[in-house]
Amino acid sequence: MSTAQDTIDARRAKQIEEEFEAERPAREIGPLLSKVLALGLVLFAIYHYVTAGTGIPVDHWHMGIHLSGVLVALFILFPRVSKPGRGVPARFAPGGVPLTDWLLGFTGAAAALWIGFSWEGFDLTLFGHRVRLSEQAMRQGDPAFIDIVFGTALIAIVLEATRRVIGWVLPIIVLIFMGFALFGPWMPFNILKHPGVNWGQFVNNVYFPAEGIFGIPLWVVSTVVFHFVLFGAVAQKMGLGRLFVDISTVVAGRYVGGPAKVSVVSSALFGTISGSAVANVVSTGSLTIPNMKRLGYPAHFAGGVEAAASAGGQVTPPIMGAAAVIMAEYLALPYSTIAIAATVPALMHYLGVLVIVHFEAKRLGLKGERPENIPRVMDVLKRGWPSAIPLFVLLYVLFSGFTPYMAAFCGITACIVVGLLNPMHRMTPRDLAEAFLEGGRSALAVGAICAAVGIVIAVITLTGLAFRMGFMVTGAALDLARSLHPILSALPGDIFTLNEIARFLSMLFIGIACLLMGAGVPTTALYIMLVTVAQPAFTNLGIPPLATHLFVFYYGIISEVTPPVCTSAYAAAAIANANPWKTGFAAFRLSNAKILVPFVFCYSPAMLFVLPGTTWSDFLQTTLTCAAGVVLLGMSFTGYITRPVAMPLRLALGFAGFMLVIPGTFTDLIAVGIAVPILVYAWATRR
Repeated sequence: MSTAQDTIDARRAKQIEEEFEAERPAREIGPLLSKVLALGLVLFAIYHYVTAGTGIPVDHWHMGIHLSGVLVALFILFPRVSKPGRGVPARFAPGGVPLTDWLLGFTGAAAALWIGFSWEGFDLTLFGHRVRLSEQAMRQGDPAFIDIVFGTALIAIVLEATRRVIGWVLPIIVLIFMGFALFGPWMPFNILKHPGVNWGQFVNNVYFPAEGIFGIPLWVVSTVVFHFVLFGAVAQKMGLGRLFVDISTVVAGRYVGGPAKVSVVSSALFGTISGSAVANVVSTGSLTIPNMKRLGYPAHFAGGVEAAASAGGQVTPPIMGAAAVIMAEYLALPYSTIAIAATVPALMHYLGVLVIVHFEAKRLGLKGERPENIPRVMDVLKRGWPSAIPLFVLLYVLFSGFTPYMAAFCGITACIVVGLLNPMHRMTPRDLAEAFLEGGRSALAVGAICAAVGIVIAVITLTGLAFRMGFMVTGAALDLARSLHPILSALPGDIFTLNEIARFLSMLFIGIACLLMGAGVPTTALYIMLVTVAQPAFTNLGIPPLATHLFVFYYGIISEVTPPVCTSAYAAAAIANANPWKTGFAAFRLSNAKILVPFVFCYSPAMLFVLPGTTWSDFLQTTLTCAAGVVLLGMSFTGYITRPVAMPLRLALGFAGFMLVIPGTFTDLIAVGIAVPILVYAWATRR
């Protein structure tokens, strides 16, 4: 039975999640409307669950139904401004929602459903007047006036919904792209100039299906992302998250710095079912952060460990914030290929966090958990093994070649069956309804955000902007490389040729752009936007598409732990009662492997293992030397090997680690020549 303290802790954790999860609602609505909306969201989730198993309706209807439900719910739940001000008189705010928000929500729903209603066209007589509209295929390229009206309304409403959910960052980006499309002849640089389009043609490309609002992003979120989010909500409710924490405690709790290692392992496991770093922080950090502080870790470091580990959950198969499934769609590859390719880079990230945690614990003289606080492995498995069945069902169906939404349907069904029948952790019908409600609410914001990202993609397709930006990035990198080459070419090895310098600088520029664009944008929408903009720049570098997709995905997610906008670190700081900035920088330092590994698999795609021509020798050399480099970097960051080491040796170890991470025999030999004497000296003088 839960104690009062447990209840308070759970309530506080929920408050932290709602504060730092950008997609969490902020408006208090009336009790009757709250019940009606809850019922609507549960039915909304049931619609997606049932259609995933019985067959998704035709695209323009399915996406229209999804977006209409999203917009109505968002304008009910999210106020115009986040800070409460003077209230609207009750007669102008039914249920606590202003009439203007009701109007925006239902106008957006009508505009979203208009495509389906008018798809076949119609010929009607109303009040003695003939109303005729040709079918949508005949209006493509020449939209009717009513299409332009609804399209204009939907563009504006989607941008406003996105602003209410995550603030101004993404809407401003969308408006800049819209301005580029509409004012092409007046762009400042010749490479950016183009003939431009009028408003009617712009609406045609943004509003009609196949591109824009009803393009790939919204299709993916309505057929894949929603279902995986729902699976995570139901799986968490039926006890899978608790099982992950218990297993992590058994595996890592007894060792040096035990609670911190439990945080890393449990966050990695929880990340397999969660697409949200903040949700991961709150779910596992509510237990692990207090334990780390109790053991002796500084508060900001404890929060940083949890934030870094939780952000890694978004690169951990199988769910990866649903990005793995979107990659499969973009690259026309089986999902299993994406999941296998992402496995080793994800392990490198967690290795980097674990190494720093370990040596920091050694430096501080911290011990593991007491034996009495560690559950017995047989008790954990006996109590929790049924909770793991749905995850295995989902993975089996996914790797068997079925559609992702069918896999999610089977996983959710297994959750329901196991949860209702499992005597050790039985779900009630109320628990199931709450899980569906939570799944519905969690997936709302990403629907509006992906609709907004669709506008960006439509502009890029319409104007050819991506190829222009690709030439700009590679051109700037080549110019800078020509300036640096005379200096660097004097160094030994083949990594300082003009082409290699230009390639490195191009990836560096793209990585920085991904970090900046990733500030405050959810994972799935961010990946779609980044890969559309950055991919053409990579095509000139000779890097395989799978590696480039993973590169932009990784660097977009690093923004989760990069100050000033690092929501997962701020959530962890709130739990730890630590300074948010110090927590953010600690999380960034702990994520060193995630920062470096994308460069590794771009230079040596053998790390991804699944690409044609990969040999075991290439894979093992790249992976093992990278892992060794990550360990050396951890020693350098903490300043501890078998005992504290002086700053010159720390810098030398850091350089050696960096050389090991860089693929290539020559750099490996340099690293060995530097690191081995330092390690031997540290071992010989350990006492």
